[in-house]
Amino acid sequence: MSANRFGELFTITTFGESHGPALGVVVDGCPAGVPFDHDLLLHELRRRRPGSSDVVSAREEADEPEVLSGVHEGKTLGTPIAIVVRSRDARPEDYTQIARRPRPGHADDVWKAKFGHVDPRGGGRASGRETVARVMGGAVAHMLLAAVSPDTRVTGFARTIGPHSLTEEDVQAIPAGQVKFVDQFVARFPAPQQTTALEALLKEARDQGLSYGGLVELWVDGVPAGLGQPVFHKLKADLAAACLGVGAAIGIELGAGFEASRAEGSAFHQPSSGAPPYGGIRGGISTGERIVARIPFKPTASLLDTARRGRHDPCIVPRAIPVLEAMIWLVLADHFLWRQLDRSAELRC
Repeated sequence: MSANRFGELFTITTFGESHGPALGVVVDGCPAGVPFDHDLLLHELRRRRPGSSDVVSAREEADEPEVLSGVHEGKTLGTPIAIVVRSRDARPEDYTQIARRPRPGHADDVWKAKFGHVDPRGGGRASGRETVARVMGGAVAHMLLAAVSPDTRVTGFARTIGPHSLTEEDVQAIPAGQVKFVDQFVARFPAPQQTTALEALLKEARDQGLSYGGLVELWVDGVPAGLGQPVFHKLKADLAAACLGVGAAIGIELGAGFEASRAEGSAFHQPSSGAPPYGGIRGGISTGERIVARIPFKPTASLLDTARRGRHDPCIVPRAIPVLEAMIWLVLADHFLWRQLDRSAELRC
């Protein structure tokens, strides 16, 4: 198994299993001299961690990061940055049955057939817990962008959870770049009039071992123009790979999305009003306009007794949002460094 690395110039390699002693990330390609914001790292980990509310996994993990290398006197060294978090609330005994009977909808049997020898505890590397490493890597990418493109902001929110959907008025009320605004709502679903009903739905689902899917929308504002390569590694392609690599994600729309397939060209390419329909990307390259992406998630596959014993999320969407934001930061950092190489006259240290 070798595909544990993401990125081309700014790269992360993640390691660790769900119920192993620790999980971690090695970030490589981050330039020297970037201010290392430990508070930002802690903030992003706390947004993702389990046990943070009544509507997510009850597993209690502090997810306190240990920075092992690559940082000195508050700045990056340009060398690999290794960060780990220790697991404190692992319960491998909860998964003894999975070793004998794979869970429907999970990859337990697929992994076993592919590799022969696997870790069945919570899904091993296939667990959502692996994403703690992606969030740490994404936080470092965020630090780089904060230094070179401070106006860039990434905001994710739940547009749909189960039978609940945001209205257009709800969406219009979301301030760009304000993750704190989104985070104050149950399940990161910013619809005050639906909060009570949604919370009751998810609490009941967690107690009964049921689950729901949902739709995440992501906004990238203040993105530099010129990110993305025109053939392979189009920005849209790398964003799709980043988002679809998150467990339970089942698709992606950019800009107008699938509605574009039903549009007539003259009306689509020359809209009389509203924002351009391309979602901030044309020809695989960022235009500097807002990038808009929507990612649907299937319902959590652990159900009934398995879900209750394993302390699984009744809906993956709330904790997937900071993971998706982290993956966006990683793509932006990678393509920012790539853009520095696009014109030899503009090369600079």
